[in-house]
Amino acid sequence: MNKPEGNARLTPRGQMDILSQLEVSQLKRGSEADGLYQTFRRCALAVLNVDSDTDDALEVLEQYRDFDIRVVQQARGIKLEIENAPASAFVDGEVIKGIQDQLFAVLRDVSYVKNKIDSNQIFNVDTSEGITNVVFHILRNARVLVPEIEPNLVVCWGGHSIGREEYDYCKEVGYQLGLRGINICTGCGPGAMKAPMKGAAIGHNKQRIARGRFVGLTEPGIIAAESPNPIVNELVILPDIEKRLEAFVRLGHGFLVFPGGVGTAEEILYLLGILLNPENHRIPFPLIMTGPAGSREYFERIHDFIELALGRHAQEYYTIIVDDPVKAAREIEAGLETVRNFRREHSDAYYFNWLLNVDLPFQQPFVPNHDNVAALCLNRDQPAHLLAADLRCAFSAIVSGNVKAEGIQLIEERGPFEISGSPEIMQALDALLHDFVRQQRMKVPGKRYEPCYYLRKR
Repeated sequence: MNKPEGNARLTPRGQMDILSQLEVSQLKRGSEADGLYQTFRRCALAVLNVDSDTDDALEVLEQYRDFDIRVVQQARGIKLEIENAPASAFVDGEVIKGIQDQLFAVLRDVSYVKNKIDSNQIFNVDTSEGITNVVFHILRNARVLVPEIEPNLVVCWGGHSIGREEYDYCKEVGYQLGLRGINICTGCGPGAMKAPMKGAAIGHNKQRIARGRFVGLTEPGIIAAESPNPIVNELVILPDIEKRLEAFVRLGHGFLVFPGGVGTAEEILYLLGILLNPENHRIPFPLIMTGPAGSREYFERIHDFIELALGRHAQEYYTIIVDDPVKAAREIEAGLETVRNFRREHSDAYYFNWLLNVDLPFQQPFVPNHDNVAALCLNRDQPAHLLAADLRCAFSAIVSGNVKAEGIQLIEERGPFEISGSPEIMQALDALLHDFVRQQRMKVPGKRYEPCYYLRKR
């Protein structure tokens, strides 16, 4: 007898096979008071909703409001029962194996954070060291911290709704990285996150690299808008965007930034803010922005905004390479060698960048509501790295208002966020955001963009 379409019963393939009775009870529909079940359901639906053409989290949740997932405890371990899941997750009635693995990765991470992080008093999340240790323990539990492997993990950032020219370019860069045996880490979604992984997979295959690493880092607030692509073979769900961003900079050995929108701008500002901290000036950190010829204007606008907001000194931390995927791959490979030598000389772990200083303003969760956004200090009467932290929060708020369920709901209830600052920064920010809208970098192309913000000069 055939199973109803969208239904399945799954057994883990070696990632995890046991949970305590307490953990199982917390993940049941009847235990919704602490929100754990809803977090698990939302992340699981995002994993199953592969190749979605929408980046509106509320739309996804409404479209699959009948979707359900249950953890079943059995004598020989656990199973997952899913009902009314998206058809794209199935092939001939069976859930794609990569998606199965990702479902159990979601289960592993939300359970671990709830039972080992949130309830564990040894993690002082009021301190920078405490938050870094939280990130470390989550990554270690997910088994993505691999010792005794020389630095070769490149983080690729970029937009989830890029055009075909940019997608093909990102894929070609990934291919060049794969030919050089380099592994890939991204935000795990579509677009500029999927393309370099796809290209690298082909490069790895040509070089007969059987176990290439495709690490995907996400968090519950963004996952519905950026469903993990099935190429990801090491998925980690961090509790919030700040821990996700810190996980990138602690794990990655080099960074490539492809064209994107406000989410990519948030990532750029986060990273530059850390690199601008005087305590990090001696640490090598390869950072290349690259895209096809048609993306030249995009990088010029980003470059100009960085100069105006953070100063010319900030522009020294990255290189822009246009329309040359081979050069981008070679430059990042040379940067990896520099990182390798530095880590060896300073006895820093290859698998986790302990020496990098990440200040609390980059670690403490920023809740993007109207009051917090209005309180941001967007002027140059402060050190550049702290201004970068506030600008990062402003972009994070726009991301939330664009695609995150909670942010979309806030905008519907109270109207756009008010972002204010000095006239010169507001003027540059307005020009940058206007370009993002014009180039359809705010939402999936084909939808009219309604701004979730307005800018005010102080």
